[in-house]
Formats: sequence, structure tokens, C-alpha cells
Amino acid sequence: MKLKATLALAAVMAITGAAQAATELVIATVNNGHMIEMQKLTKHFEQANPDIKVKWVTLEEGVLRQRVTTDIATKGGQFDIMTIGMYETPIWGKKGWLQELKPDAAYDVDDLLPSMRNGLTADGKLYAAPFYGESSMLMYRKDLADKAGVQVPDRPTWAQVKDLAAKIHNPKEGVYGICLRGKPGWGDNMAFLTTLVNTSGGQWFDMSWKPQLESKPWKDAISFYVDLLKNYGPPGSSANSFNEILALYNAGKCGMWVDATIAASFITDPKQSKVADKVAFAQAPTMVTPKGANWLWAWALAIPAGSTKVEAAQKFVSWATSREYIQLVGKTNGWGSIPTGTRKSTYTNAEFLKAARFATAEKAAIDSANSNDSTLPKSPYVGVQFAAIPEFQAIGIAVGQQMSAALAGKVTVDAALKAGQIAAEREMKKGGYYK
Repeated sequence: MKLKATLALAAVMAITGAAQAATELVIATVNNGHMIEMQKLTKHFEQANPDIKVKWVTLEEGVLRQRVTTDIATKGGQFDIMTIGMYETPIWGKKGWLQELKPDAAYDVDDLLPSMRNGLTADGKLYAAPFYGESSMLMYRKDLADKAGVQVPDRPTWAQVKDLAAKIHNPKEGVYGICLRGKPGWGDNMAFLTTLVNTSGGQWFDMSWKPQLESKPWKDAISFYVDLLKNYGPPGSSANSFNEILALYNAGKCGMWVDATIAASFITDPKQSKVADKVAFAQAPTMVTPKGANWLWAWALAIPAGSTKVEAAQKFVSWATSREYIQLVGKTNGWGSIPTGTRKSTYTNAEFLKAARFATAEKAAIDSANSNDSTLPKSPYVGVQFAAIPEFQAIGIAVGQQMSAALAGKVTVDAALKAGQIAAEREMKKGGYYK
């Protein structure tokens, strides 16, 4: 009896110990559709890895950036995996704040699109794995363009876009000519506005690192933007970013939208969009030059350098960014709903190409974006819709607030650019770029 009791007690202790030994991964992520879907599918990972449990912290984009930046800079250790982008990855990798990713041969790192892999690499080392990648493009209501008798070219100009916005703008019927980001943030309104400045012939900094916000291209671009949305945009545009405009577009309220290519899978999904069958695609519009007209970005998964759960974290990152995960989403939710823009194999998959009529335009946009050559005048920084320097986050936030204020009519464009210039100069001097 004693032996049986001892064995029973040992078994209970073993089970309790196994339960306690489960590794909990805390993952910080953004509240975008593909990330929310990943949370639903995590049960497949946990079933395959019963010794690992996943806990999600889901945040709005701006809040996510603040939280993960603070946590990694202070070595807070709140998160085992962070959702970060092409801006943070090379900077943090060089600082030694991220674990180098070393996926196994089955992961097939060579299947990653070169632009995505390069953007998440520093000194030849991969520091984050792309969950989905994107550029930007024009998404428009073909039914409204046809009704207006307008044929949208594959690479339209902003003048053509403005002309079409005027023709299809019909607020009485609840349709606005164009929807564009206005919510302040370096990754919100400034992601879009930087591309508009680029194609207008502008840049953030000249070769001496002097901010250029009061230059003619900036004034031209921001004046055009404010005028365009004031006349043909929805009310309250200064509060709109990706998710707000996605909701408007899916409700049939936007005639056109220039934003992330990743939106295409949502606005063509009849379960989400009232206008799914009426959408067409073109490349991002140009002004003076095609350089930097469309951005390049990846939401990626990275492991902080101080993590004590590297092996488990590496397993999850490999699973969530694998070809197999993409196939799981395709089989579960349909091939038009997969996270795109990361792997070559996605764009040779017959099921995806059949389901996603945006695939060709999306890949053309991603392939055409060049982080190393995104401005007409020579620039000292890397990045299309951002400058990959630590100071840019503070500068982008400050300038974004000014641009949003100008859009809301609280300040003039000139006053907003002057205030932005002062804020940028202050940060650059503080950073030691010049005296």
C-alpha cells in the first residue's frame, strides 16, 4: 500500500511539475487583422508544442511602438517576442538589443523576398522574421471611375487622382472622393506623407543631416494633401489611420485610398467589404519623380536580446512566419486572406493567385520600393517612409502632430512646417549630427 501511495504521489507531483514547467511566451503585437488571426490559430502551435503557452498583449500601433521601445531600451523584460518593423530592426540589431534569428533549413530563409530579408538584416544578420510585408498602392472603386468615364492608368499621377476624386466625391450619397491617413504618428500620417514628399522631390534630411521641412517640395506636398482632403475627403480625416479608413472603405464610403498593399486582402473579402467586387488597384501615384512614391514595410517578429526563453520564442517565430503557416491560413480562411508580401513561394502559389486579384499589383509595388534610393536629391539615410536613425521616431511624432493640426485647420501649412523644422533641428543637434 505504501508503495502504491508513493507511486501515486510521485505521479501527481510529476504531472504538477510538467504543468508548472510549461514555458509562457508573452507576445506584444499590433491590432491589425492578420495579427488577430494569428492569435486564433495559435492553438495549432500550442497543440504541436504542449510545453509552450502563448499570452498575447494586443495594442494599437502607436501604443505598441511606445511600449516595446521603452521595454527594450530599459531591458524591462516584459515581452519574449515583439512585433516590430523595418525601422526598429536594423537600429536595435546594431545596438545588440535583439537576438539574431537562426532558423533551421526547413524554414527556407532563401524563400523570403529579398527586399523583406534585407530590410530586417543588420551587418549580415537576420534580427526579425517578416510576418507580413507591404508596400503602398492606390485602391479605387472601379464602378465609380467607370461611371465618371475615367480610365485609371497603372501608375497614375497625383493630378489624375485629384481629378478623379473631384468627379466621384458625393457626400450626399455617403461617398468621399479619397481617404488618406491623418492621425498623427511617424508610422501613421507620416508614413503616407513621407512618400508624398518623396515623389514631390523632397527628403527628410540633406547630406549634411539638415532637416528640409521648409523646402519647396515639403510645402508643395503638404499643401496639396491638405487641399485634397479638405475638398474631397471624409470629415474628421485628422483622426484617421489604417484601421479607421479600412472601416470606411469596407462600408463603401471611400472612392479611393492610397495605403498599405496589405489592405487589399480585406477590402476584397466579401465577408468584410460591401464593395469587395468593385475594387481595382494601381501603383502609388507620382508627382515629380517615381522615387519613394510607395513605401516598404514589414511587420515582423523579433526576440529581445535579454530573453530567457529564446528556444521557445525561436520556435514560435519560425512557425508564425513559415510557408506552412501561410498554407494553414489559406486552408482555414481562404487564400485571399493569407498574410502576404513575405515569401517568393506565395506569388507562385496557384491557389493564392486565383483568389487574390491584387497579387500582381502588390508584388510590383514591393519590388519597386528601394530603401537605399528613395529620394530625388541624394540622402544620407536608409528608408522610404522613414529615416532609419534613432532620432527619427521623436521627429516623426512631433512633425506628425503638426501635419494633423494643419489638416484639421488649427494651424497653417507654413506654421506647421516651421514648427516641424524647429523640432527636427532640436533633435538632430541633440543627437550630435551638427552644432
